[in-house]
Amino acid sequence: MLKISAIIQARTTSSRLPNKVLLPLPYGSKTSALEQMVRRLQKCRMIDNIVIATTINDADAPIVKLCKKMHVSCFRGDENNVLARYYFAAKADNADIVIRMTSDCPCIDPIIADKTIKLHLKYKYDYTTSGKLPVGMHVEAFSFNVLEEAFRRSTKEYEREHVTPYIYSSHPERFKIGALRHPHYLQRPDIRVTLDTQEDYALLCLIYDKLYDKNDPFSLKDIVGLFNKEPWIALINKKIIQKKFFDTLEGELQEAVKVLDAQDLKKAASYIRKTIQ
Repeated sequence: MLKISAIIQARTTSSRLPNKVLLPLPYGSKTSALEQMVRRLQKCRMIDNIVIATTINDADAPIVKLCKKMHVSCFRGDENNVLARYYFAAKADNADIVIRMTSDCPCIDPIIADKTIKLHLKYKYDYTTSGKLPVGMHVEAFSFNVLEEAFRRSTKEYEREHVTPYIYSSHPERFKIGALRHPHYLQRPDIRVTLDTQEDYALLCLIYDKLYDKNDPFSLKDIVGLFNKEPWIALINKKIIQKKFFDTLEGELQEAVKVLDAQDLKKAASYIRKTIQ
């Protein structure tokens, strides 16, 4: 039997919203965002074990304490080389299949996670994604052997920081890659239910207030239905720019121009445009 381990990367030192994984959700409750995510994943039928992969930084001691409270496995590794952290966490857990998620996804849908894993196993993919979904609902599945190859061969900083770019971006020709398909109405990249800023937290608190007591765990369909019924809630974090990774300086500068334009910093944006021309 293959052992399927869900590994969640988590830390308290987020630059945009420190201690975000420990924030109460719903607001005013005694349950943290990370706990909510773990509870949702515990509904998955395809996952054998859940591991929180945090760092050796002393600031992340509260995460270790929380893992003990939840009776969830915890692994501490490199703060910056997240790929290494994943590799050693998976190795320590004797995982055959790794399910990767970040801790800023407290609305993760266990049904989507199970479907992604089933697709991965059915077609014997090396790497499988949950497909086109709202930000904060994504799941990745890959074999330990593929993770090990990425760990041993990755040389670029962004490959080590973001774990899987070596597989799907740098060397997709080396792997059999699959993606889950969804009805068009669920393919909503305009919806952002991740936790990275104060605005994100406000929106997540609203979603939990609206859906949590009615249906636990509420699903992706419930979330999309809420946004369809009350489209104004998307305005709460509409202006947040999702973090991206780039393998070239030019790519970073082009993204910087977009950020500067959004802040109406025209002189700085014009200066960078001239630099990259």
